Amino acid sequence: MTSQTLDDLIADGVRGRHVLVRSDLNVPLDGTVVTDDGRVRASLPVVQKLVEAGARVIVMAHLGRPNGAPEAKYSIRPAADVLRTLSGLPVVVAGDVVGESAHALAAALGDGEVLILENVRFDARETSKAATERAELAAELKSLTGDNGAYVNDAFGAVHRRHASVYDIAALLPAYQGDLVATEVRVLKTLTDAPKRPYVVVLGGSKVSDKLAVIENLLGRADHLLIGGGMAFTFLKAQGHGVGASLLEEDQLETCRGYLTRAKEEGCDIVLPTDFVVAERFGADAAHEVLAAENLEGGSFGATGLGLDIGPVSGDNFASYIRSANTVFWNGPMGVFEMEAFSGGTRAVAGALAESEAFSVVGGGDSAAAVRTLGFHDDDFGHISTGGGASLEYLEGKELPGLTALEGVAK
Repeated sequence: MTSQTLDDLIADGVRGRHVLVRSDLNVPLDGTVVTDDGRVRASLPVVQKLVEAGARVIVMAHLGRPNGAPEAKYSIRPAADVLRTLSGLPVVVAGDVVGESAHALAAALGDGEVLILENVRFDARETSKAATERAELAAELKSLTGDNGAYVNDAFGAVHRRHASVYDIAALLPAYQGDLVATEVRVLKTLTDAPKRPYVVVLGGSKVSDKLAVIENLLGRADHLLIGGGMAFTFLKAQGHGVGASLLEEDQLETCRGYLTRAKEEGCDIVLPTDFVVAERFGADAAHEVLAAENLEGGSFGATGLGLDIGPVSGDNFASYIRSANTVFWNGPMGVFEMEAFSGGTRAVAGALAESEAFSVVGGGDSAAAVRTLGFHDDDFGHISTGGGASLEYLEGKELPGLTALEGVAK
């Protein structure tokens, strides 16, 4: 089955109707300051489209991981303030999820106005493993829309969750796929169904265990798999190299050996860094030096040295693979990019992607934050995904509950 689209909903007519929109406003915060507004910007077009069509828009979103109860530090208000500022729309924020404030403000909404509910994860039923509890919350969310409501899922970053506002609500209201979700699915289908070759995948981040399934699924699809970040050290150790005090997952050594063997059989070239920036300790001002991958314990800091970035030779090498590719998927930074001394590898990858004419996808999460932190713009890349975890699970070949729900098979 195929999902109904936002255009289908608007064609049916939305003026005067309450439309529940699941958006992704899960932005990083420094106190109450939004440090990366990318997800808010990505959520705006669907909200604006509905407003222009005369809908009474009720936005549901989560922020962070509150423990099923209100926590001031996870209030949706900072993200809502950014949405209001960027859009200039009439936006009000409820003081709760489905309580008195939400009901009163929903009832008072006029055509073309926007209500943002408080962090939906302040209600423990949102993420409950009990279907009956999630269904109860979904019914209360539906009640905010009156007799002629509709539901739009535009939160790709949440479609891999079987949550009330993502999965269960779609069984209670006419459900539609938002434009952002549609774009993400179309882009990821290109990566899995018919990537133009050479196809280069760049994986970073801290842990191999976070990327096991995506490596498994991409070994037979990608031509070159470039591995950086903390996860590279487990691969190096699997090859017999010492890695000092660098991040290491001992329980994944055999898995990495298996991947290295399988890659040769599948015709996929696993490319590991040949040098690293090794620090005396974890800190922006830590003494550091560049060491060859086979000599990480032979430098000034001996076996206590801590690898915090791929080295300049590796950065150049990774960049050359990217420049020669026709399709590139990147997920995970190459080092501790937040610290200038250890940002070079991530900057090299981002710069090569920005210059590349390949079909390129930056896989959300830390990668998206990294490119913006390092001064790149969204327009420099083919596509920046809003869903790190969801993107990976899609590439792993997993079924995503939020997508199946839109296809009318929620149970």
